[in-house]
Amino acid sequence: MTGAPTTLQIKVTLDGSRPPIWRRLVVSGSATLDELHRVLQVAMGWEDYHLHCFRIGGVRYGPADYEDFDMDEVDEKTVTIAEAFADERRGVYDYDFGDSWEHRLLVEKTDVPVAWKGVALCTGGKRACPPEDCGGVWGYYNLLEALGDPSHEEHEEYLEWVGEDFDSEDFSKDAVNAVLERLG
Repeated sequence: MTGAPTTLQIKVTLDGSRPPIWRRLVVSGSATLDELHRVLQVAMGWEDYHLHCFRIGGVRYGPADYEDFDMDEVDEKTVTIAEAFADERRGVYDYDFGDSWEHRLLVEKTDVPVAWKGVALCTGGKRACPPEDCGGVWGYYNLLEALGDPSHEEHEEYLEWVGEDFDSEDFSKDAVNAVLERLG
């Protein structure tokens, strides 16, 4: 990509999820990676309990206020989304280094016309985000297996944890956009 796009359409896919858990977002190119982190938390349904970083074009970006901020890391508050993706179409957003939720970021289009109500707009997606602290992708699929089998030894425990109304197929872009609008 050349120049500084005013907007970027980014597809976000949770790595290792089958069938894919994904979101499509249109974000302001002038927003920072810190703001993109907050957008991704909302879009994916995370609660922002854990550490995170971006890896784009061989550069690692993260919050400078982390105790273990690496001197080779770039402060995500100082870089816009357009700058980070100026020469790249792909990147990674890593959330919760213990569970290792890696999200593949793909810039699908730039300069997408959009009527802003905030810093970002969700235009699509599929499937619910896994619950925090369920053990990564493999732990999530174990959770789904247990929920789907009333005779599973962990069925009742997981059901109590996620609630009876948890639906792994449930996703609402309108609900995501209602929260994103408040971010702006």
